[in-house]
Amino acid sequence: MAEIERKEVKISREFELDLISIYIYGEEVFGTIAAKSFIADIYHRVWSLDCMYLIHLECRHLPTNDKRYRNIILGSYLIIYRITEEHIEVLRILHSHSSIRKIKTSRQIKP
Repeated sequence: MAEIERKEVKISREFELDLISIYIYGEEVFGTIAAKSFIADIYHRVWSLDCMYLIHLECRHLPTNDKRYRNIILGSYLIIYRITEEHIEVLRILHSHSSIRKIKTSRQIKP
């Protein structure tokens, strides 16, 4: 079996802002411990993309021939990332009920 090339993982400013909103909401609704635990789980999945970027499915809202846009489904959230030649770009983390238009704007994000 061929070994997958490791790639550097870069995160966008939009992803960081999304995480802050998720943490604030989680802390208000579920408490500090649960919010911190969820954020830790998100970071664990994001940083594991360096060698596991191909295991997730193509983002059905951002189809391309080379399947460069993919998403991780985590509860009610989608972590959207893009595979490039040099690295993995983590673009957004959005609630799964976000509008298709909001998801499609992820194409313009630069890390």
